[in-house]
Amino acid sequence: CSPGWIKFMEHFYPDLLDHLSTCKSPQQMFGALAKTYYAEKTGLDPADIFSVSVMPCTAKKYECTRPEMFSSGYQDVDVVLTTRELGRMFRQARFSVENLPTQEYDAPLGISTGAGEIFGASGGVMEAALRTVYEVVTGNELDNINFTECRGLQGVKEATVQMGDLAVKIAIINGLGNVREVMERLRAGTADYHFMEVMCCPGGCIGGGGSPLPTDTASREKRLNAIYTEDERMSLRKSHENPALQDLYTEFLERPLGEKSHALLHTRYTPRGRYPQE
Repeated sequence: CSPGWIKFMEHFYPDLLDHLSTCKSPQQMFGALAKTYYAEKTGLDPADIFSVSVMPCTAKKYECTRPEMFSSGYQDVDVVLTTRELGRMFRQARFSVENLPTQEYDAPLGISTGAGEIFGASGGVMEAALRTVYEVVTGNELDNINFTECRGLQGVKEATVQMGDLAVKIAIINGLGNVREVMERLRAGTADYHFMEVMCCPGGCIGGGGSPLPTDTASREKRLNAIYTEDERMSLRKSHENPALQDLYTEFLERPLGEKSHALLHTRYTPRGRYPQE
């Protein structure tokens, strides 16, 4: 989810790139599907689709231009606006969002889950993944889907999550300033995790470089609380229970890690080193 983290790894820890998940960010997955699945469902020519992403992250602007992000045959996401930029545009146009009538999101891909809501918080990607992975690994339904050990604004959070007989060691890094010490321990073999989440921005995406000001600790805490409150209100709170996602695989992708899903939803990384090659 954090393109700044990916770029950091490519420059400073290229020897560890093979340990990164190959999953694209949600922005890039959606862009690839908009110009394939959505185009096919609606009968549109992908060349006529202009995909605009609204994000709290300035690094997303670079991410959408990476050469790996043309898997639909076109640039999957054409333009990225930050939330702050969009707000400024609304004010300049004297456009009042508050006075718009409430409407449902368009289908397909218009249904979301609580797991999607919490992606914007540090620890949210980890918690969303655990909600699904637990049920896949154990075959049992979760009694309590709130993994509170993933939450909070601490710089580094570590925990062990029991999944049947398997003890899964996790780490959550909040802010790029906290990552080097953990990465050096990993490189030295003195740290051992099954799954690690890193977000560059303090607090996660809710503290992103393009998010509304201020982004101080008090503001981040309010945004975190709002995200988790919205998650609690959702009727669907696990990613794999999303009917739009289930339809996507049934109608188009066929299966996770299949040929089509791997081509559209996964990416590769480039070892760059600290300095440009002469």
